[in-house]
Amino acid sequence: MAFPTSLNSQITDAVSQANVKVVGDAPAMAMGNLYISTSQALANAAHNATANQQQSSVTMQASTTQGVATLLSIDIGSTGAATARIRR
Repeated sequence: MAFPTSLNSQITDAVSQANVKVVGDAPAMAMGNLYISTSQALANAAHNATANQQQSSVTMQASTTQGVATLLSIDIGSTGAATARIRR
């Protein structure tokens, strides 16, 4: 109970209780904000990992295609050189 003042004691008690409630809820609000921030950071990390895997897959497919094309062109080139020697 608040000290006697010119205000109604019920009003001062209500304000004091509201202040106590706000101070009491602060740790729970802080933990809630921490959990939300952490979950958003982890979701972003998972999304980035997925995007990187997809991009790596595209790069690996392109490099494999280029390697196979190089191998096939070497074979064609050597066959062409051998054929040219035979025709002479």
